[in-house]
Amino acid sequence: MKFNFLAKTKNTTVNYQGAKAYKVTPEIELYTAVVTTGLSNTFYESGDDRLKRIKNLITQCDAEFVAKLAVYVRTQMYLRSIPLVLSVELAKQASGTSIVSQTINGVVQRADEIAELLAYYQIANQRNGVKKLNRLSKQVQKGLAASFNRFDEYQFAKYSRKTEVKLKDALFLVHPKAKDESQQAVFNKIAADTLATPYTWETELSELGKAKFENEHVKQLAIAQKWEELIESKKVGYMAIMRNLRNILDANVSANHLYMVCDYIANEQAVANSKQLPFRFLAAYREVKKHDSKYASVVLEALEDAVMHSARNVKGFDADTSVVIACDVSGSMQQPVSARSSVMLYDVGLMLGMLLQSQCKNVVSGMFGDKWKIINMPRRNVLANVQEYYRRAGEVGYSTYGYLVIDDLIKRKQVVDKVMLFTDVQMYSNDGFNSFENSWKMYKQLAPKAKLYIFDLAGHGSMPLDIKRNDVYLIAGWSDKIFDVLNAVDDTAIAMEKISQIKL
Repeated sequence: MKFNFLAKTKNTTVNYQGAKAYKVTPEIELYTAVVTTGLSNTFYESGDDRLKRIKNLITQCDAEFVAKLAVYVRTQMYLRSIPLVLSVELAKQASGTSIVSQTINGVVQRADEIAELLAYYQIANQRNGVKKLNRLSKQVQKGLAASFNRFDEYQFAKYSRKTEVKLKDALFLVHPKAKDESQQAVFNKIAADTLATPYTWETELSELGKAKFENEHVKQLAIAQKWEELIESKKVGYMAIMRNLRNILDANVSANHLYMVCDYIANEQAVANSKQLPFRFLAAYREVKKHDSKYASVVLEALEDAVMHSARNVKGFDADTSVVIACDVSGSMQQPVSARSSVMLYDVGLMLGMLLQSQCKNVVSGMFGDKWKIINMPRRNVLANVQEYYRRAGEVGYSTYGYLVIDDLIKRKQVVDKVMLFTDVQMYSNDGFNSFENSWKMYKQLAPKAKLYIFDLAGHGSMPLDIKRNDVYLIAGWSDKIFDVLNAVDDTAIAMEKISQIKL
């Protein structure tokens, strides 16, 4: 390992509840903050505060680590905004070095991200006035110029939007060199605002919506026919199908076409290729659950099948491995993962917890707030289990007494192999005496081989106990990639090792 991620200096601090906590190294803290942030307001810190903390952490980390982290979270965690932030902030710390252009070239995966990066660049550098984007960093310019050569006319047109910084602005600023005459023609079209309107399934539906019909019945028949054509053509991708399940049911397509949709959703290879975040299935499930279609139950079953496929990479939990899964349902978890999302941290924790439970043969699961309550559920219905937990959240209150999970094991003298907490890590006690750290130390006397895995869903930057000691491991992020980490985890350096392997 090139970087000293696990420095031995133990720094104590307090969390947002005032309880004793431990600081992690700047690299681990930056990683955790980055993979768990949507740059939106959270319960404990505003988006601006989170962004300030991330920018400060970047200055404390090695430039190469920041560069590889940016590429990692874009290409393997599938996050979009935060890699652009890392790239621009890195340009301040590593000005004039090729690592900046290499990072930008690795981070820009869609044509619209060229303009988005420049939009953040002018904010980050406090550019005002008419010419906000003059004096562009040479390495930023070089990285974006290389990015221009990766896209064709369709991709540029598909993501060309009327934002403050437009593709045309980026073209004039960056001056990319076309690799051939065909690409130069595309650049000329960007400059002249004459890119061909891309043909997509969305444009087909949009045109249909503008058409005039004799009556509402005829219109509905036309919409149903168009959806059936799109389903047969396979033009609509996996994520788009998931987001439009309610619209497809509203359109009242034929049973055969609905079964085609369900077969696609539940196809194991399609699930693997889709790279969906686990809670996307939950969002789709909730939309369909509210629908009164007679086929809604068939779609719900397809979504359950899809989720089971997405959990196939959870390994190492046979009948001999005893596991406790504890989901935090405290008040601070009832916050959206981003400003425009209906999905809460609470949902993410329950979803990941139930995904994990579905692959465990020897498992006790439950939720904690003011109390710890065991609520064992069937392994098969992951999404239905999440909904049931959601319905029963009030049974345990809304504090964050995570130590009760461990105290219950001590009280019942139950020895387990793994204890897994899905939480925002803001754990405390009502009397100021009980602490997660003390409870875990006591439990290790009863179960010396037990391991504790804390899934940090919020990235606030502190832990309730020292993650370098007593078999305690930190895992951060929302993607099913966290289960890849879990497969091999021996210590907190696993995620860092994956980042260090990134090629710039």
